[in-house]
Amino acid sequence: MTTSFRPSRSTMILVLTLLLPPLSYADTEGEPDEAALPVQLEVIKVTSRRGEERAKDVPFGISVIDGDTLDAKGDPDLESTLRDTTGVNISSSGPYDANVLIRGIGSLNQISQEDGSVALNLDGAAMSARQLSLATLDMERVEVLKGPQGTQFGRNSEAGAINVISRKPTSYLEGYLRGRYGRYGQFQQYRLEGALSGPITETLSGRFALRQSRQDHWVENVDDGEPISEPRLLSYRGSLLWNVGEETSALFIAERQRIRRGVSVQALHPFGDPPEIDITPGRFDDNRNTVERYSAKIDHDFESSRLTSITALTKTDALLVTGYGRRITEALFGMPMEFMKEDDYGQRVISQELRWSSLPSSPNFWVLGLYTSHSKRDFDSAFETTGNQQNRNYKTHSSALYGETAYPLTDALDWSFGLRHTWDRKTYDADYFSGAWQHDDRRLNDNYTTGRTGLSFALTPVLNLYSTLARGYKSGLFSDYTTQVADSKPTKAATVNSVEVGFKLETPQRKYSLNGAAFFSHVKDDHLLGYDAATQATSAINADTRSWGMELEGTANLSRSLALSGSVNYINAKITSDAIGVQGGDVRSGNQVPNAAHWSGDLALTYQRNLPEIMGLELPMLKARFGYHYVGARPADPQNHFNLDHYNLVDLRVALLAGSTELYLYGDNLLNERYDLSGYQLAPGVRTGAPHRGRAFGVGASYFF
Repeated sequence: MTTSFRPSRSTMILVLTLLLPPLSYADTEGEPDEAALPVQLEVIKVTSRRGEERAKDVPFGISVIDGDTLDAKGDPDLESTLRDTTGVNISSSGPYDANVLIRGIGSLNQISQEDGSVALNLDGAAMSARQLSLATLDMERVEVLKGPQGTQFGRNSEAGAINVISRKPTSYLEGYLRGRYGRYGQFQQYRLEGALSGPITETLSGRFALRQSRQDHWVENVDDGEPISEPRLLSYRGSLLWNVGEETSALFIAERQRIRRGVSVQALHPFGDPPEIDITPGRFDDNRNTVERYSAKIDHDFESSRLTSITALTKTDALLVTGYGRRITEALFGMPMEFMKEDDYGQRVISQELRWSSLPSSPNFWVLGLYTSHSKRDFDSAFETTGNQQNRNYKTHSSALYGETAYPLTDALDWSFGLRHTWDRKTYDADYFSGAWQHDDRRLNDNYTTGRTGLSFALTPVLNLYSTLARGYKSGLFSDYTTQVADSKPTKAATVNSVEVGFKLETPQRKYSLNGAAFFSHVKDDHLLGYDAATQATSAINADTRSWGMELEGTANLSRSLALSGSVNYINAKITSDAIGVQGGDVRSGNQVPNAAHWSGDLALTYQRNLPEIMGLELPMLKARFGYHYVGARPADPQNHFNLDHYNLVDLRVALLAGSTELYLYGDNLLNERYDLSGYQLAPGVRTGAPHRGRAFGVGASYFF
């Protein structure tokens, strides 16, 4: 087991100490030396309220990960990106079952592909948050919106929303090619990708991006000493931007990602180094997960407003083999055997959004919208050992009306107000086999109103204060994991009421920025998942929770060579009602919300320096990025049987740029932390989990044109 230091609270607050002193720079007298001048960056614009505006003017917490940061981190998948974001905790055992918590709000396990407390939106198209394995391919930025987002994103956004924006076609020729190769222990990985963008005609431009990757899984199979799988990814996106006229534009996007041999892992604790499971080789060779997205966005500008239409089709097709290896079943039943299940599922969602909004240049923000979607989904399961089967079909039709505005009460004080009313219609039918076939079908109708209101006060030209009240909602649903008719009744709807107060400081051209917030949320009837290891039967229960905390996030461009960013986050999230009869143990009021760490934080230093000409290189430059991320101990389950250990991640990337070429070395998880992605107690003394990858080193190259 790798040992690592555990930062004290004072160490975590060091980030704040580092960020605060430079804020006095703007008030100093005299002209500083030009070489010491901070880099002046463009103001961050976001689309968190479906209209372009400055992040500083939005009256709730937002973390923005821009394309440069994604590049510096090696363009990880979306799940890895979010794990490094302040206030976000994720529990997962593989690429298809991520459960996201923001500020301590979220379920223990999502009990359905449609279950989640965080909405995921890609270029205006809604996706299941279970698809966080999506590659951050050719992304412009990722916006993490904190607190209930019921006005703009509707149901399943009670904790927040993830807004992903891809790079758009350009009117000039540009592109890049990238490749990287790395090793972690005896295992290896590689990735190739590229993008090409430019004009096709005077009014039409296009962009195409492609990524291919392959890696050895870091868990070893005891049977043959080889990786349990070799996941492979192929992702590509094509987009066309048609400037129909001065007032009208149309953006068309087609995207597809396919992962083969992806694995959801359950290993017996302690994991070993490398982690091991004992299972028949090749068990996961047929696993697949394919995600497709097709969308058309049309904008038409009037004299003082904009009309936008977004039509989208998203499709998912997946086959996933999961289960327990022989070590786990021996610990549970005294008999070494493989206990495996195959899930075959797919979904097709057609959505249409029509909204009328203020122009980005307008001094007053407002938006009115109409949204409708229709989803057809199936989820079939077959248990190899028992022969039991479940074939389930779901349909969901959802419609909503919404509106939001920011109205100036005085020159310095703005009032924002938004409401959304949603109509959900859900149907479910299934056939269950356990010695004999049984049929079941049910319906669920739900109408509800969500929204928020807030005040934003410009204390100075660079400092805004704000307060927000918000209400979120997660409608009732049918579980994907029921194994018999008696368990198929729908869950109750979950509601959240939240209050947030904070400040946003941003000096001109973002020399320095600092955002802080304090928040409190109360959730009624959120989902907790009961589980029986002997039969793999599941049951959803409801329990109330509450969460409060504080967060601080900032950047400082100290000079032309050095930039600093960091965050500190404290969350106190507890279950506030008893849940008796949960398989695995009763859940008691006062238990901590699982996977929600009290303390987390990060620190990143980036350095760049022009070098003297060497070996005939064109304008050589050295760039380096040091990253540190801390996550504290957190309960593994709602019963609080045990805690997942804290961990410290240290990453380093050093690059040499010359002209249009970049060569770099990288090291991920330099402390070789073997931390848990998730954990479960299957029986007293029997603990399993999903281990993360250890230390990795590699090289990479990029060419830009």
